[in-house]
Parts: sequence; structure tokens; C-alpha cells
Amino acid sequence: GSGTLEDPYVVDWAPGEAENPYNWSQLRRWILTYQLAFGTLCVSFASSAYTGGIEAMRHELHMSTVVSVLGVSLYVLGFGVGPLLLAPLSEVPINRVYSQRIVFLCTYLPFTLFHLGGALAQNATTLLVTRFLAGAFGSSPLTNAGGTITDIWHASERAIPQALYAVAPFCGPIIGPIVGGYVAEARGMGWRWTFWLMLIFASFAPVLLRRRARRLHAESGGTVHYISKFDQGRSLKLGAIMSVNLRRPFVLLFTEPIVFLFSAYIAIVYAILYALFAAFPIVFQQQRHFSTGEGGLAFLGIGAGIVIGTAINPFVMPRIYRNACEKSPDGKAPPEVRLITGCAGSVLAPVGMFWFAWTSYPSIHWIVPILAGAPFGLGMNWIFTSVTAYLMDTYTIYCASAIAASVLLRSTIAAVFPLFTPALFGTLGTQWALTVFAALSLLCAPLPFLFYKYGPRIRAAS
Repeated sequence: GSGTLEDPYVVDWAPGEAENPYNWSQLRRWILTYQLAFGTLCVSFASSAYTGGIEAMRHELHMSTVVSVLGVSLYVLGFGVGPLLLAPLSEVPINRVYSQRIVFLCTYLPFTLFHLGGALAQNATTLLVTRFLAGAFGSSPLTNAGGTITDIWHASERAIPQALYAVAPFCGPIIGPIVGGYVAEARGMGWRWTFWLMLIFASFAPVLLRRRARRLHAESGGTVHYISKFDQGRSLKLGAIMSVNLRRPFVLLFTEPIVFLFSAYIAIVYAILYALFAAFPIVFQQQRHFSTGEGGLAFLGIGAGIVIGTAINPFVMPRIYRNACEKSPDGKAPPEVRLITGCAGSVLAPVGMFWFAWTSYPSIHWIVPILAGAPFGLGMNWIFTSVTAYLMDTYTIYCASAIAASVLLRSTIAAVFPLFTPALFGTLGTQWALTVFAALSLLCAPLPFLFYKYGPRIRAAS
């Protein structure tokens, strides 16, 4: 550039520059990563902790079974609605007000306070409306955190941070019914305390280049113009930016095969998890006469699989990535390398579901179907972490919109599944109803393999 308004200087980072997020200290980046992961955990925890006291809640507020389950569905639906605005706002370059940090701060307080609606609700309407709003405002970590992790970690360092961020949406829903169940049945507490617990739990780089460009412009007395390298060829007018950014998640979802197919895959796996929140009480509490707290403990099998997957990822993925870098002519691993663990997960998830389906008879010892949750949880973990990493590597600074598109689809489908699960069990019986879920996960199993082989060709055409 020449420093004029029409041809501004292009701003990039100098090697080793301290302001570059990639050059921040390890401690600073890890603290930020843990904060993002914990925020995601809090939001997802609240989605299922609600189910711990659902029976007592249903009787006190005079709700039908379907209406009471709406508390889960509307919260998860909020996950899909919120990112349509929050993810594009995190990509607005014109002012730091729209940065990812400000989006987190401005949405997390309402998310926390809307739990009061459940704790103090005197009718079903108040409960359900505040659940939806809590889900919508709490959705920002589910999408924007992925963009932040991409901005502060090099691709070669990203495996562990990505795993921590990606596992939180699944750990939270597993912990929720266990804690919520025991809180709801504890003497002197009851179902309202599950909401107080949610309240307590919740309360507990491109942006910097744009700031630098504005600062350099100001230091020149306004006579020399600069632009971030990410904004070359783009309009910086707010109206144009918002128009493009608000449309981007939909454009990616419906025009990018990578985003659509993997979003559909994650949506089905995620929906199966939320359908199990309606299925486990049938299998373990109605048929095996577990208490509410014991019914929550049945999720430990899935939780164990998630923990195992999280523990293995830091040892496996960095090694795979380094080997791919060494074999690559340009020293950079292709995004498809991220899908290797997803290929293994796509096999494990349906194995776990078929195992659970046909060992759920009351005559079979209760530990057998609980153990079936381990391969499902492990497979689900690896599918989610690998696909999220693949989207981050493929769409880089627009990964927040790509992940928002994924969250929209998965949250919409996951919101519906718990509503028809009881009817499905009543019509088909426990074993065949669970087999339907297993077959859905099996139907999607080839996707990671296909994209691992044909992904470069598909990306080149996108």
C-alpha cells in the first residue's frame, strides 16, 4: 500500500511481536483456554441439570410430561438461535465493542440471571421462557470460543486446547443429571435448588490487528491509513459488515458441503445424547426402579468414555499432526489429519448404542447397559473434537460462523428428539427405539472416512 485511504498500508505481525496472540505466554493462553472451556461446561451443565428434578417440578407446576421436557428442548433450541447473532458479532472488525471478549461478557450475565426464572417460577410459562432465554444468551461460548482458540494457538499446538473446548458440551450434560438428581431429592432442597445450583455454577487475533491498524492511523495524525491483512478487499461499513456476517452462518450451512454434512452428523450424535435424557429414566428408573439420584449415576458410563477420549487425545493427535507436517511438502498438515480420531469415533458410537439397545432388558444386570455408554461416549467425544478441529482449520477466522451453523442445526434437532423419545419408546419398545438411534449413528459413520479421502478436493472446489 501507499498509506492513502484508497490504498492503505497492510498491517501484519512482525516475527516474534509480543502483541501477536500466538506469542502470548503459555500461561496466559492456557488461562484463557480454561476460562473458555469452563464457560462452555457451565452452559451445557445447565441444559441437563434441569432433568434431575423434572418429576417434582411437573407435579408442582401442573405440567404434562411433554411440557416438562420442553424445558430441555427450549434451552437447547436457544443454543441454536443465539449463535446466529452472537457468532457474526464476534467477527465484526469495526470496533472492539463487537470483539469476542465483549460478546462473552455481555451475554454471560443475562445467562446467569435467567436461571432465577426457574428458581422462582410459579408457573410453567415463566419457567419455559426463561429457559429459552438462558440457552440463547448462554450460547456464545459454544461458538465464539472456537474462534478465540484459533486466534491464540498455532495449528500445531491446537490439539489439546481444541479437545478441552470440544469436550465441554458433552461433559456438562453428563454431570448435570447426576448432580441435579441428588440435589432434587435431598432433604430441605428440592427441584428449585437445581436452578440455584446452575446460578452458582455459572457465576463462579484479528481483533488485535484491527486495533493496531487504528492505533497506527491515530499516531500518524490521521494522514496515513492502515488496514488489517484480514480486511483487505472488504467493506468496513457497519451496515455492510453486519449484512455479510449475519448471513454467513446460513451461507456456510447451505452452500458448503463440509459444513452441512458434518453439522448434520454432529446434530444426530448430539440429539441422541439429549434423547438419552428421556430414555435413561425409562430404562433405569421405570424399568429397574432406580431412584432419581441413582438414575443420574447411570450416565457415568458415557462420562467415562468422554474422559477416556479426552485423556487419549493429547497423546495421539499432536503426534499424528507432527508426522503429517513432516510428510507434507510445505511443512503444513492438511485439515483432514484432524479427522483420524473421528474415523475411529464413528465406529465406536454405533457399537455403544447397539450394545445399550440390546442389553437394556431388566433381566440383564444393570452394569452391562451402563458400560455400553463408554464406547458411545468415547466415539461421541472423538467425533465432536475432530470435526470441530477440522472446521477451525478449514475456515480459520470465519470458524465462529462455521461452528455457529453447526450449533444451529445440532441444537434444533437436539431440541426435538427428547419430545418424541417417550412416545417412540411406547410405540416400538425400549430395544427397538434405541436401535433406531443406533442405526442413525451408523448411517453417518462413513462421513469422516469420505472427507479424509476426498476432503482436499472438496475444499478446493468450495
